Amino acid sequence: MTNNTEFTHLLNLADARLGSIATFVTDDWFADVNRMLQPQPPVWKEGVFDDNGKWMDGWESRRKRYEGYDHAIIKLGVAGVFKGVDIDTTFFTGNYPPSASLEACYSPEAEPDDSTQWTQVLAPVNLQGDSNNLFDIDSDQPWTHVRFNIFPDGGVARLRIYGTPFVDWSQNLDQTYDFASALLGARSLACSDEHYGKMSNILNPGRGINMGDGWETARRRVPGNDWVIIQLAKPCLPKEIIVDTHFFKGNYPDSCSIQAALVESATDEQVATRSLYWRELLPAQKLQMDREHTFNSELNDLGVVSHIKLNIFPDGGISRIRVIGKLPA
Repeated sequence: MTNNTEFTHLLNLADARLGSIATFVTDDWFADVNRMLQPQPPVWKEGVFDDNGKWMDGWESRRKRYEGYDHAIIKLGVAGVFKGVDIDTTFFTGNYPPSASLEACYSPEAEPDDSTQWTQVLAPVNLQGDSNNLFDIDSDQPWTHVRFNIFPDGGVARLRIYGTPFVDWSQNLDQTYDFASALLGARSLACSDEHYGKMSNILNPGRGINMGDGWETARRRVPGNDWVIIQLAKPCLPKEIIVDTHFFKGNYPDSCSIQAALVESATDEQVATRSLYWRELLPAQKLQMDREHTFNSELNDLGVVSHIKLNIFPDGGISRIRVIGKLPA
């Protein structure tokens, strides 16, 4: 097991919210394979049983009584380059697999079949029960599907594959994109507070499914305001910004503003300090509850930007942010 957890700040390409789904499984008798792709931390339900046995929050196959091993094929919601994996066996103690491996293929046009050539991206590794088993992946190729092998059987709470989305930016240069989309590689780098909801949620596709599927700060009891910094998927020319307060009614921010800059060289840790001097892309705007707010004529022309800082006054929650724009010529 690796001691390096630097990759865990990257996007989980196996997140069901991105569209990742298991398309095949040899056996999921005790627990549905797609539970393994859910974004929430696994939970334990004391004394809860279903028709097949103890209810478990993850993927669990039957005890194997013959030669072989179990595996699942997962279609990723977005093609990506892998940097690390977390094989999370939380709550699986006497029923976790002793080892596992990961294979991948790039097949954007068709589902894998018997003729598919799989590439091993993680050789068989030993697993510990009730643990986050973290491993680096050394690969520079993009992949669309993974085959997750467990030897010989057992249960895994979550499979998280961390990496960067693969986008062919050479196509459709005149097209508009949402450069704040996680599907294209945008990342939330830092924030003042994420007491109730994770900052990464605001970059997910679609509108939020509930109030927990957004970014929400604690109630501010001192002067100031809350903020979040986003690295856009690509340096771009912003044309329109959407701030969505979907589901936030008694706890939406009173107003917001956005600063932005073209950051050419900085670590994630340095960006927050440098943001103090960024120029204003969107002057302060009043917000309303449970609504998509679209801003275009209000934007200042700053040229090409790579990062934005969303300021909310004084605190509260938002569901999504979209930065619609074009690649620079």
